[in-house]
Amino acid sequence: MDTHTLDRELATLAANKERWARLALAEKILYLRDALEGTVRVAQAQVAAACAAKGIAMDSPQGAEEWFGGPIAQARVLRLLLRTLRQIQEYGAPLLPARRIRARASGALAVEVFPADLLDRLLYRGFSAEVWMQPGVTREELMANTGALHRRPAPPGRLALVLGAGNVASIGPLDAVHKLFAEGQVVLLKLHEVNAYLGPFIEEAFAALITDGFLATAYGGPEVGAYLVAHPQVEEIHITGSDRTHDAIVYGSGEEGRRRKAEDRPLITKRITSELGNVGPVIIVPGRWSHRELAFHAENIATQIVNNAGFNCNAARVLLTSAQWPQRQDLLAAITAVLGRIPQRPAYYPGAEARFDALLAANPQAIQVGKRQEGVLPWTVIPGVPAHDFDNPCFTTEAFCSLAAETPLPAGDAPTFLDAAVDFANSRLWGTLNACVIVDPRTRQQLGDHLERAVEQLRYGTVALNHWPAMGFALGVTTWGAYPGHTRQQIASGIGVVHNTLLFEHPEKSVIDGPFTIAPKPPWFATHAGAAAVAQQLLRLEGKRQLTALPRLALAAVGG
Repeated sequence: MDTHTLDRELATLAANKERWARLALAEKILYLRDALEGTVRVAQAQVAAACAAKGIAMDSPQGAEEWFGGPIAQARVLRLLLRTLRQIQEYGAPLLPARRIRARASGALAVEVFPADLLDRLLYRGFSAEVWMQPGVTREELMANTGALHRRPAPPGRLALVLGAGNVASIGPLDAVHKLFAEGQVVLLKLHEVNAYLGPFIEEAFAALITDGFLATAYGGPEVGAYLVAHPQVEEIHITGSDRTHDAIVYGSGEEGRRRKAEDRPLITKRITSELGNVGPVIIVPGRWSHRELAFHAENIATQIVNNAGFNCNAARVLLTSAQWPQRQDLLAAITAVLGRIPQRPAYYPGAEARFDALLAANPQAIQVGKRQEGVLPWTVIPGVPAHDFDNPCFTTEAFCSLAAETPLPAGDAPTFLDAAVDFANSRLWGTLNACVIVDPRTRQQLGDHLERAVEQLRYGTVALNHWPAMGFALGVTTWGAYPGHTRQQIASGIGVVHNTLLFEHPEKSVIDGPFTIAPKPPWFATHAGAAAVAQQLLRLEGKRQLTALPRLALAAVGG
């Protein structure tokens, strides 16, 4: 471990933290613009490196994931944050039209944040998203506090350590962007060993910030992380990873760490924000679905299982169904059939095979689709996990591999089932990061206000209707993080949010709503043959706003 280099990087950041905190908004805008241009510039080479590292073809639907979760998400967040800062510069505050703010039935506020412009309306027809504020936030406070960092006297400069995740390319750099531009801190970004190959692309994209001493990168394993978290010049820490990593940092490991946690005697008392995963529920409200609708949602759910080989914190982990729903077995059969058409992937993330084996040992009824080979796990569905088996690892442990479970609840009609599913998700599944609710338009009409009440009761940081909650990560204007209320001793999915490009204070959750089915199929579906071509045109739209990309994107989308 090269502590000399680490100390030098930290010393440079510490020397520049006050300058960054007081830097003029116009100069921060220039750094953000440079990062956006750099993200687009390195995209092709970055995606090629990621595909090579994960053993997937660049022109395949699996290769498209590296565009969507890498430079596209990164470029969108940078572009939207740039827009917010320019609005603050020109108007003194982000623009929040009164017509986009509503009071929910509970009286708490919701702000419509998506679609953000005409191009969003064209690209994501029928989709909308709101950020719901925590109870007690008034309209006056909302307007006064949004983007507050850039509207008030600068707080003292601080140095943050960001421990980057090892799965999705944009997580680490966007966590650093949040610390820099939403919290006003200089950042040392430590790359995870699994995807350290991303370092040169991050360093090129963010070269101006690095050259001027506001951002630095670090490499290495747990010993480097341990050195940095305890370093006296590191004042704050942000973690994207697991709750076990968080607890090891805060309390230590082994029996002594467990004792310290039980007594809340932390080793590290620095402010720590985090995003730590989740056993993500997919609540499938019973209704009467056509064959086409069943096929669509089989692909929708399968995508939520297989994306990035299952190494996602927002993956579908537990499908909650009604035991009395006549189409339950039809849907499960359709999902299994779709999985059979999707190529298996290398299980590149450490510990995947051990987690997979532990879940199968507890659930021998598991259906494996495909062959297990060295370093490759089959797609797997575990049907009929009993709801009363509260200690089943499917409910208590984030699988973080190629597997999802299904649990039927003894509730027949839609309102009763929805209430039971919300209660089960809140009380029995580990974590509060994201949840999905799938409900057909006919049943939705019958539910009326019952559906919004159910969404309100779901204690998750992102709730998506009919589609994968990963959209909350990618849209940028939505917040991404756990439901508020966790503590360092009971950390669950973490503390704080990122992305949040409108710079809201005190958000409770983001709610995304989409059509029950879409034609042509969404390009993020794992079965979309033209996904890679769509992704390359979408980067031109997100990164450069090149409208000439629209016809090619439309042609590739239809080819899915």
